Amino acid sequence: MKNNPRVAVIGGGPAGLMAAEVLVAGGVSVDLYDAMPTVGRKFLMAGKGGMNITHAEAADAFLSRYRVRSAKIKPLLDAFGPEALREWVHGLGIATFVGSSGRVFPADMKAAPLLRAWLHRLREAGVCFHMRHRWSGWNTQAGAKHALGFETATGPITVQADAVVLALGGGSWARLGSDGAWVSILAARGIQVAPLKPANCGFDVNWSAHFSGKFAGQPLKSVVVSFTDSAGRVHVRQGDVMVTTSGIEGGLIYALSAELRDEIDATGSVVISIDLLPGKDLKRVLAEVDHPRGSRSMSSHLQSRANIKGVKSGLLREQLPREDFDQPGKLAAAIKSLPLTLVAARPLDEAISSAGGVVFEALDERLMALPGVFCAGEMLDWEAPTGGYLLTACFASGRVAGQGVLDWLAVR
Repeated sequence: MKNNPRVAVIGGGPAGLMAAEVLVAGGVSVDLYDAMPTVGRKFLMAGKGGMNITHAEAADAFLSRYRVRSAKIKPLLDAFGPEALREWVHGLGIATFVGSSGRVFPADMKAAPLLRAWLHRLREAGVCFHMRHRWSGWNTQAGAKHALGFETATGPITVQADAVVLALGGGSWARLGSDGAWVSILAARGIQVAPLKPANCGFDVNWSAHFSGKFAGQPLKSVVVSFTDSAGRVHVRQGDVMVTTSGIEGGLIYALSAELRDEIDATGSVVISIDLLPGKDLKRVLAEVDHPRGSRSMSSHLQSRANIKGVKSGLLREQLPREDFDQPGKLAAAIKSLPLTLVAARPLDEAISSAGGVVFEALDERLMALPGVFCAGEMLDWEAPTGGYLLTACFASGRVAGQGVLDWLAVR
């Protein structure tokens, strides 16, 4: 390795920070640039409800969460997987625990103490941070160094680097820095980029104004959602669904969002089935519905006999013709399998994460896209559900990219 090479890391999320850590430990000078006033903004936002670092499930099950990109993600996790990540967190003085669902959290459930400890360690190691520096691409390729353009508060500047790690995030949550502006820059350099799409997102439903106005913000508790895609595959999940002004969202929907999005892309819409009473079979539900109700209203009858009330009752009214409430067979069937048409995924900027990005086929095993240019994090073409899988792959890819830079510099 040449004397004192200088590496630019562009992007201050988990992938960029991890790459910087590996690089500075490898003896190179590291400058980290970010367009925002502070680093780790999306990381902190993701931790507001409890910082889910990774997941403790078995390796094969964990890897399967990356769907069609599992084979490409596997080498990254082999290099720095869930257990290694958890030990790394412990090395920052942050204890962790495994929740009842298998998700791994810091002991205090917070992201900020972890990030503070990490940034302190990086600064002590010599990483130089440059905030409010928005990358604008390459100004020139003359000479051996990369000439990188940045827009700053005082005007455009150019900096030189021997190698570059791009960790610019995907296209969701632009206000936190992940705006996908890098797509056109890389495409202009001939790097193949798959279109960015929403992942872990909600979906639009053509609600009536009455239903939307009355029930938006209320959860459908303990339901089962299923659908059959155009290839005949059946997808089933149990949990809670949140009704929104425009449609539905929530953890259960996020877990199915990749398949739902792809089906809508292919066919224009998708019909899901909602089991409002998964704890009772159809025969039991029919018996409850068909029980004589006397002078009680149908709403009171459904509440007392089947515990169908509130938003669940409203959803039945929204979806069923009035006459079906007078036919116990149809009503019971709807309670156990209520069809709901999803017409579109919510916009990319509302999504928790994004799919698409720099395709792995454009990268070598070190995550290098061009000589001396490495990519990491959510800007790569992969996706995963929430549950620690997103962060784990971001950390792992940053680790691999940082080591890739060191290996590349060593042979130059």
